[in-house]
Amino acid sequence: MEAGARLVLRTSAALRPGERVLIVVDEGTRRVGDAFALAARALGADPVLASIAPRAKDGDEPPEPIGAAMQGSDLILLATGRSLTHTHARRAANRAGARVISMPGVTEDTLRDGGLSTDWTALHELVRRTARRLRDAREVRLTSAAGTDLTFRVEGREWIAEDTGLCAKKGAFTTLPAGEIFVAVVEGTAEGRLVADVYFDEPLIESATAIVSAGHATRIIGASKAVHAMNRGGKDGRAFARFGFGLNPRARVTGPHLEAEKTLGAAHMGFGDNLALGGKIHCGVRVEAILSEVAIEVDGKTLLEKGRLVE
Repeated sequence: MEAGARLVLRTSAALRPGERVLIVVDEGTRRVGDAFALAARALGADPVLASIAPRAKDGDEPPEPIGAAMQGSDLILLATGRSLTHTHARRAANRAGARVISMPGVTEDTLRDGGLSTDWTALHELVRRTARRLRDAREVRLTSAAGTDLTFRVEGREWIAEDTGLCAKKGAFTTLPAGEIFVAVVEGTAEGRLVADVYFDEPLIESATAIVSAGHATRIIGASKAVHAMNRGGKDGRAFARFGFGLNPRARVTGPHLEAEKTLGAAHMGFGDNLALGGKIHCGVRVEAILSEVAIEVDGKTLLEKGRLVE
């Protein structure tokens, strides 16, 4: 784990000797925190390891003394079971100039040989290089080994390629594992069959299928939890609204869904809201699906096939 921690500190955080490093963990992630502390010392820092009680849910604030310590740090690693990403304490630390890396649900395997154990400088370049190939894209066709065959339009929409994992500038923030490019799909244009074999609002034991017509899921087989969530948003809750694909070569599609969606060779789909990505749908519902072993064609040219980018 220490080797993976060094990669994060050296290539994502660009840690400099003497910087004030705060590592926040809970009882389930203490060993991960220890690995980061050892790596930070080896790189010339004098880290502080702070253990908090597990939060009840994502977004719950850390204890007040931890929030104060965050504002006095140069680099903060949030390595907790529940996410501290969307907390006032995290935002205040960024405003104070701290660099913050959030790793919700981090596991020892993810750090040892999974999605965290990558060279973030190299991944940054890969994401940006791929994004350049997607400029002015009009139509995407997605297929998968499980049976997906779906087309949709993306013209006029900007591909978002900020999920590179770099956190080197004062006040910067990132979540890890990183390595995904995504876009708001043009509403009403998706047609075909989507077969999710990894995740559909929950981890899947068996594949679930969504038949998509005129941009909406008209029939879903399996994934009853996803159906219930979509229905809360009315018709727009069933709108095929977001598309992304992973570029992280060390991420595992068998890992937690926040890692699986970043896997090279996986695609990440969304139904419901896409307003924040530049789309037009705002219905209060976001339902996610993850597919493995995908192939992607953009305007008739193969971009990704059999888990590798096609140059």
